[in-house]
Amino acid sequence: MRLPLLIVHILAGSIGLLTGTVAMAVRKGSNLHRASGNVFTVAMLTLATSAFCLAVLKSQQGNIVGSVGTFYLIGTAWLAGRRGERTRLIDWSALFIGLAGAVAAIALGVYTLHNPGGVDKTTAPAGMSFFFGAVLLLATAGDIRMLARGGISGRQRITRHLWRMCYGLFIATGSFFLGQQQVFPAFLRGSIFLTVLALLPFLLMIYWLFRVRFSKAYRAGPPPMPTPVGSLKACDTLHIPSETFVP
Repeated sequence: MRLPLLIVHILAGSIGLLTGTVAMAVRKGSNLHRASGNVFTVAMLTLATSAFCLAVLKSQQGNIVGSVGTFYLIGTAWLAGRRGERTRLIDWSALFIGLAGAVAAIALGVYTLHNPGGVDKTTAPAGMSFFFGAVLLLATAGDIRMLARGGISGRQRITRHLWRMCYGLFIATGSFFLGQQQVFPAFLRGSIFLTVLALLPFLLMIYWLFRVRFSKAYRAGPPPMPTPVGSLKACDTLHIPSETFVP
C-alpha cells in the first residue's frame, strides 16, 4: 500500500516542481503559463493527497496538517484563477477545510511545545506549526471577506491566485530541498545553494505581490464588452494582458 502511494507522491512532486518553475518563468497570461499552471495544480493536489494518505499510515501528525493546508491553498488559488467572480458552494467548502487546517496546525504547535517527545521526528518545531497556522488563518480571513462581498475581482483576485500558488510551490521546494537533502551529493547537503532554491518561490511571491500592488495593469475595470466571434483570441482567465510583463 505504501509503495504505490510513495511512487505517486514522488512523481507528483517532481512534476509539480518542474511545472511550477515553468509557470513562474514564462509570460503571465500566456497559453504556456495557463497550461503549466493547470498541470502544476493537478500535480500538487495529487502530491498533497498522497502525502496525507502516507502520513496517516505512518502516524506523522505534521505531514497530515501540512498536506491539508497545501491542498487548501493550491485548490483555492486555482479556483481564483479559473472561475468567474461570483462565489459558489465550493468556496464555502474550501473555507471549512482551511479553518480545519489552521486549527490543527495551531493545536499541533501547542502540543509540540508542551510535549516535545510526544510527536514523531518528522513534525516541525512548534514555531513553524504556529507560523503555518497563521498563514492558513490569513487565507481563511480572505475567504470570509470574499464570501461576505459575494465575489472578488481585479487586483484582489490576481493577488489571491498569486500568493497561494507561490506559497504552495514554496511548501514543495522547502520539503524537497531542505527536507530531502539525503538525495543530493554530500557537498550540497546543508549548503546555502539548497536553501536559496527552497526559498526562491517565497522571494518571487513577494516580488510579484509588490508588482501587482503598484502596477496600473491590474486594476479592476468595467465588464468586458461583447466582441465578434473570431475577432480576438479569448483573454486569459485572470484578465492579465499578455503584453503587460515578462519575468
